[in-house]
Amino acid sequence: MLERVRTAPGLSLDAAAYLDDFWPRFQRIGDEPFWKLERAQHFREPDVPSWTAMVEGDWDRSLVLVEEMRAGIAPGSGPELRRLRIVEQPVTPYLQWEMQILRIRAEEGERIRTLPAKAVAHLETVVELPEVVLLGSLTMYEVLYDATGTLSGARRIDDPVLLSDCRAELAQLYDQGEDLLGYFEREIAPLSPPKST
Repeated sequence: MLERVRTAPGLSLDAAAYLDDFWPRFQRIGDEPFWKLERAQHFREPDVPSWTAMVEGDWDRSLVLVEEMRAGIAPGSGPELRRLRIVEQPVTPYLQWEMQILRIRAEEGERIRTLPAKAVAHLETVVELPEVVLLGSLTMYEVLYDATGTLSGARRIDDPVLLSDCRAELAQLYDQGEDLLGYFEREIAPLSPPKST
């Protein structure tokens, strides 16, 4: 079902409208989990100082800035967060950087798993899986990025049947995944600093 997301009818939102639409709905999830599927191996996050430091080649500074993000990541009240991160080998500089943040998120209680890209190849015969956010059973967003990997907006998909089917398929993939912290220690921690991009 996830491969149908790109062609499903939805309400197109620019980046600002997406965030305005997202947060009130996020507050209404209740006891249902929040799901996130991340597929792309490169994004651009110029508003994040640690990303900028990584791109400029200052890996040590980037790691310091990542650790400074911990206070804002610490869990509060709200839905259970479940994230599935699809990973390719060798990891991209972006993914190596993002994994530093995901490690902190996992240490602070977010339920994150990784899954190798080959495990979803059967779902990607035409195009890669989309970036998807599911707010319980309320709403699904296909998160959109421009050619540089910068957030450009989202499409809100309200079809309850598609949402339910996608949530079930995402849960199955999540069950196949490996906990982030184990993956991080084996695959990410031993890496040399990424080359600046």
